[in-house]
Amino acid sequence: MKIGLHDAEKEHFKHKTFPNLALMKISAYHKGKGDDVEWWNPLYRYDRVYSSKVFDFTPIDPYLPDDAIRGGTGYRDIPIDRTLPDEVDGMFPDYSIYPKCDYAVGYLTRGCPNHCRWCVVPRKEGNIRPYREWQELVRDDSDKLVLMDNNILSCDYGIQQLESLIGSGYRIDLNQGMDARLVDREIAQILSKLTWIRHIRFSCDQKSQIEPIQRTIDLLKENGVKPYRVFIYLLVTDDLQDASERVEALKRYKGINLYAQPERNERLGVIPNKMQLEFAQRYIYGGCYRTETWKKYCKRKGFE
Repeated sequence: MKIGLHDAEKEHFKHKTFPNLALMKISAYHKGKGDDVEWWNPLYRYDRVYSSKVFDFTPIDPYLPDDAIRGGTGYRDIPIDRTLPDEVDGMFPDYSIYPKCDYAVGYLTRGCPNHCRWCVVPRKEGNIRPYREWQELVRDDSDKLVLMDNNILSCDYGIQQLESLIGSGYRIDLNQGMDARLVDREIAQILSKLTWIRHIRFSCDQKSQIEPIQRTIDLLKENGVKPYRVFIYLLVTDDLQDASERVEALKRYKGINLYAQPERNERLGVIPNKMQLEFAQRYIYGGCYRTETWKKYCKRKGFE
């Protein structure tokens, strides 16, 4: 069989480098059966085409064949809890289709016990549960492991897996942001002993998370981790006063890294407005938050 793979984000966002895990597993499955696998080209004919779309705001390619097998949360007409067949999900990813990817990716746990209104994970994956051991994810040709777990600290198994990575020789990144409310002295010690690729990431999506993050930063400092190693994701709703208060509380830590994400959920009709985008893309991403408040920024820019 001739198999065509379509990564909607790779096609639309020209500088997108993060690999699509589902497509890598599909590629490995078909290559294991002796099939020819390549990136889908609308000018060629294929026995089967797989398309994956992560974000619902990513455009749909109008040239995809009607019988393409589609998956991912980006396709709103597909059940959100659809998963890969077990025989495909169990495959080791085919990293050759993303030659610029020099790290391993995967999950140790799936699901999340929280039900935040902006998050699809509980609907898609259910409650938190063990999924893989880290030894199943790592690559022989790389010492880097990027974990995509949504709430790894809410599961004893996840914490045990992190602890077992200490001294393994692998550098890790938890790219979804951990929940600081779950960090105690013991977990802070585990996090401080791990070798990180760059940052230790947390999320601060509401003001109730400010105090836990401050406490976590202090616990990490006690274990030798400086604030500049900490990275905070900030959800930006249309309440910009709330977002600015979170920024002011966190930027007091010298060198801390903040990254704003405007709330967007097209399934629910939630689209960020102009000022949310201004806050995220220029005020935060542009680094203006380090030297001025959001109020002063707006005054300087002439915004009401």
